[in-house]
Amino acid sequence: MNKSAVLQCIVERLQVDLDVAVRAAQTAYETATHEENIAENKYDTLGLEASYLAAGQARRVEEIRQSLNLCRQLVLKPFDEQRGIQTGDLIALQADNGTQQLLFLAPDAAGLRVSVEEQSITVITPRAPLGQNLLGKLDGDEVQVVVNGSRQSFEITQIL
Repeated sequence: MNKSAVLQCIVERLQVDLDVAVRAAQTAYETATHEENIAENKYDTLGLEASYLAAGQARRVEEIRQSLNLCRQLVLKPFDEQRGIQTGDLIALQADNGTQQLLFLAPDAAGLRVSVEEQSITVITPRAPLGQNLLGKLDGDEVQVVVNGSRQSFEITQIL
């Protein structure tokens, strides 16, 4: 699998998400500022609720825009055995129970899932516990992370 194709898919998905979020933010803003939503008494909170929604949508737009910019600026490098796993690497993990997963270590956009060559890839960041534990590791290394009080172990089976 080509990690350039994975990054391109992530950027395209973030662009679509940004377009949707911008439209939602615009709709929320128009609702909040529409003349029919002016409060007629202290119990009429539709306009206030719409303004809270518009503010939240605007924050979401900025979060996606930041993720998109960081991913666009990411310079992919071949895996370096001297440095181990770094941002921009595509990692295959196998859990103790035998399940496998593909992760792309990106500067932002954590939790985003994309499909490339019919393979599901989850975006994680170095700020996540698993991302922190992966930094500097090599093929064949084992990483552990505690999730909801339960320790989970993974073996790194491939790094691209």
